[in-house]
Amino acid sequence: MDTSGKEKEAMQLMAEADKKVKSSGSFLGGMFGGSHHKVEDACEMYARAANMFKMAKNWTAAGNAFCQGARLHMQLQNKLDSATSFVDAGNAYKKADPQEAINCLNAAIDIYTDMGRFTIAAKHHITIAEIYESELVDIEKAIAHYEQAADYYKGEESNSSANKCLLKVGHYSAQLEQYPKAIEIYEQVATNTMDNPLLKYNAKEYFFKASLCHFIVDELNAKLAIEKYEEMFPAFADSRECKLLKKLLDAHEEQNCEAFTEAVKEFDSISRLDQWLTTMLLRIKKTIQGDSGDLK
Repeated sequence: MDTSGKEKEAMQLMAEADKKVKSSGSFLGGMFGGSHHKVEDACEMYARAANMFKMAKNWTAAGNAFCQGARLHMQLQNKLDSATSFVDAGNAYKKADPQEAINCLNAAIDIYTDMGRFTIAAKHHITIAEIYESELVDIEKAIAHYEQAADYYKGEESNSSANKCLLKVGHYSAQLEQYPKAIEIYEQVATNTMDNPLLKYNAKEYFFKASLCHFIVDELNAKLAIEKYEEMFPAFADSRECKLLKKLLDAHEEQNCEAFTEAVKEFDSISRLDQWLTTMLLRIKKTIQGDSGDLK
């Protein structure tokens, strides 16, 4: 498909929209009262131009056109239309300029929170967090946006969505060696889920992750935490995760690298260890004297 025609058409529409905006602010435009309609027409033209730029895969131009429309909608006090346009701009910029995408999504979030639309604001905080995760690789900022999303979800009683965001915070906090924060989150989410018949199966995974974070900090802390979790959630005591933790504690106490590795291998042969668990187990193993630095 020839996209150069679409791009030309879009640029003409942008020029026409710019003209309408300028004339709406002129003396004659104001005198004859047509300025409001002109600005509304310009908003529509910017949106049409943006969609043509999208078809031509010119994402920056599409983002810019949506942004122009969003600002005009704000002038007209069309808050919802403005927020929607900022989100459209953010989605276009995501493909070309991640930082600009974040700026547009933040502008939309400001409008949604001002209107009391916290659930939709939370959704856009997650999108920003994902851009920081994958595009800009700034994990601290990703954590901050997941936390904000979790707060908004909690305020709206969307606990399942809040927990999903908190688990991301726990995951990255542990990676950044912020263990007390990770422990607090995993314990909180485990406690929230253990009484839910549909979710209680996941509680043992969260208690397992909290225990590993304790273990990295201090072996005795880990022992006490595991005992506490067994009391709180008896199903945890019978889990393979809990049995592995006890074997690892014994191996660590004896400073026995081979026993530690063997217990991990045995667990891994039935339940595959993901990257996060492997990283945490390696950090624990490094505290054993004479450790070779791998789990093989």
